[in-house]
Amino acid sequence: MTTSSEPRTEPRTEPHTELLRPDGSPVRVLVVDDESSLTELLSMALRYEGWEIRTAADGAGAVAAARAFRPDAVVLDVMLPDMHGLTVLGRLRRELPDVPVLFLTVKDAVEDRIAGLTAGGDDYVTKPFSLEEVVARLRGLIRRSGAAARRSESVLAVGDLTLDEDSHEVARGGDSIHLTATEFELLRYLMRNPRRVLSKAQILDRVWSYDFGGQANVVELYISYLRRKIDAGRSPMIHTRRGAGYLIKPAEAAAA
Repeated sequence: MTTSSEPRTEPRTEPHTELLRPDGSPVRVLVVDDESSLTELLSMALRYEGWEIRTAADGAGAVAAARAFRPDAVVLDVMLPDMHGLTVLGRLRRELPDVPVLFLTVKDAVEDRIAGLTAGGDDYVTKPFSLEEVVARLRGLIRRSGAAARRSESVLAVGDLTLDEDSHEVARGGDSIHLTATEFELLRYLMRNPRRVLSKAQILDRVWSYDFGGQANVVELYISYLRRKIDAGRSPMIHTRRGAGYLIKPAEAAAA
């Protein structure tokens, strides 16, 4: 039996029903662990869900991050360098009384699980764990806490932009937007990966499904088409990261 605390990776299935905050913004999760490799893996898996992630490496950092970030859920390691996870939990509860907390620990004794849950933790995962299990547990906690609303399985949403994968209807701020079949596929790929930079090569492979033989400028062309339809006269949602690729994210609120 392995004793490593590294998460076990498993093949990913298709994304689950999207969870969003009631205002349409991404769910927020705070990950607290002093193993940087573990927090990086967890953060990557949770960002794949479209969630916004903050991390902390100790108890004091966790409390400060919770105060500023106001997470919808917390993944909390029991053993931290400056204080015990149960102490951190108590301080978090003073800031955010209702936030669900998922404990991580290398201990698997029944009394340790009971101690964590009795102290106010909502769930408990022992290391090594699968990333899929942590994501599934968090989704359950967030849904039960009422911190997020579920969208229909067929509807993707980023900010005020929605895309129905069944009806192929697209709207921003309630205004219907007509897209060609290729524009729709490009937008769907962007919206399935909100806030994630996608390279031209990734977009060509996913949207056009074959090698364009160096004609990567077709991506730039179709991104420009989308911008005219999605962003025209509005705060931009589609952004270019020079030398890296493109991403979509909710529009910044207009200055008062």
